[in-house]
Amino acid sequence: MPKNLRTERDGDVLRITLARPDRRNAFDAAVIAELAEAFVDVGRVRAVVLAGDGPSFSAGADVEWMRSSADLTYDENVADANALRAMLEAIDGCPAPVVARVQGHALGGGAGLVAAADIAIAARDAVFSFSEVKLGIIPAVISPFALGKIGPSAARRYFLTGERFDAEAALRIGLVHEVADDLDAAVERIIGELLGAGPHAARWAKRLVRERPDGPETARWIAERRTSEEGQEGLRAFLEKRPPSWKP
Repeated sequence: MPKNLRTERDGDVLRITLARPDRRNAFDAAVIAELAEAFVDVGRVRAVVLAGDGPSFSAGADVEWMRSSADLTYDENVADANALRAMLEAIDGCPAPVVARVQGHALGGGAGLVAAADIAIAARDAVFSFSEVKLGIIPAVISPFALGKIGPSAARRYFLTGERFDAEAALRIGLVHEVADDLDAAVERIIGELLGAGPHAARWAKRLVRERPDGPETARWIAERRTSEEGQEGLRAFLEKRPPSWKP
């Protein structure tokens, strides 16, 4: 059983919560391993909510873990970094849509968790940073996910300065998709939208964004979806002006 996470199945929604509020949900090797395992097989759920207990989403790397990493060899550091990479790839590659519920601090690797999610909703008081340069290191492992969200222009500022920025700035550069006064209500509204989508269609739409097939392949993908049982039901429901069978 995970010691640092709380996982709850709520109908078609899986809720994965970082449960180290006393450490601001900072992660170490154990947390990284548990998160990676939690996202490896989410089953047939239609959405996953990634959240953090307490006042912060995640303050990034745990101080004690960073202290111990100072004594690692180069090869041990590579293995350590690859574990973090595997965890972020598990979130990014999760077949079901992943929604990050972000409050308080999302710093360093915590901002990487936000970047790896499909949809990120932030509280108005959330604070972000790619703070690695302040420690004399770089946000290398999280960079593919962060660059995919904020692009090179914003990265040239925030990767280089390591400065903290607020939720409105995170929204402006694309790290989050919405800033909410009522965070839970905003997350539940997004979950409702996801549950209104075809279960397979939502997963295929995520693949579409991640894999970016070429022109001929896109024609094959849409043909497959149109001729699928779900696609046929969706089209019939639209023409018959009724809810599709999958809609709650």
